[in-house]
Amino acid sequence: MDPHLLVFAGTVALVLGSAAMFHVAARLGPLGQRLCDIAAAAPMLDLVVFWFLHAPHILAAVVWAQGDRPSTLGLLGYLGTAVVGQMLALTLWAWAHELMHPAARRGPRVVHTLNRRVSRWRNHAAVWWTGIVVPVFTLIRLAEIFIYPPLIWLVSFPRYRQQEWVNVSRQKFSGLVGWDLIWCLYCDWMTGVWSLGGEMLRNVESFWCPIRFSSSEKCANCSIDFPDVAGGWVPAEKGMAEVAATIEKHYPGPGGINAWFGHPVRITVNGAAADKA
Repeated sequence: MDPHLLVFAGTVALVLGSAAMFHVAARLGPLGQRLCDIAAAAPMLDLVVFWFLHAPHILAAVVWAQGDRPSTLGLLGYLGTAVVGQMLALTLWAWAHELMHPAARRGPRVVHTLNRRVSRWRNHAAVWWTGIVVPVFTLIRLAEIFIYPPLIWLVSFPRYRQQEWVNVSRQKFSGLVGWDLIWCLYCDWMTGVWSLGGEMLRNVESFWCPIRFSSSEKCANCSIDFPDVAGGWVPAEKGMAEVAATIEKHYPGPGGINAWFGHPVRITVNGAAADKA
């Protein structure tokens, strides 16, 4: 068999076969539902996402490496073949899932409403276009798993139950089928990964750089994701003495937790900020 065809067919079979396993598991009663719930939150969700997103790419790389004279350009071709296979598998799954739920397919739909708002081709093209950033979110998730935890040990940053952030649950929402379901699951995973990354970055910024930006516009824009900009960082016109004093005020040193200024760990049972008591 032609190696590119092997990658293409293997990718389609891998994605559809794996999706079928989850559909079967969901119908195995309490045990199957328990397995699905475990797979819907980190750390198991990380393995599931990696499998669906990147196992086809690994397959492509393996087949490419078996060639007589593998080249970087050739690898890109194999990876492109795997991506096309993933797109076809996703499309086939969406169509099949909609056919399995005729009532929901004919009822009110996100996809149908947006198609009317911006046109069908623009809506679908835009969603596929957002898929380009999937590797970015994969890298962010890897950083959360491997880069942030050593900071807990090195500088006493707060721990997080990552499964409370990185999980998917929109599959339980009634009426989501086909394209609506897969798009919402993508956003579900993406939003959790991004939010956890932002939470971790709040600790990084307030710990090492508690200084407001000289640009008032940037301060206003960044205060949404970094509340300490207006809640404790030193004004740009001040000096290093104020910065040092701010660090002394907000961080307890050995034995304490060095969280960003508005982190819940700083709230006492009386509702007052611990570092301001």
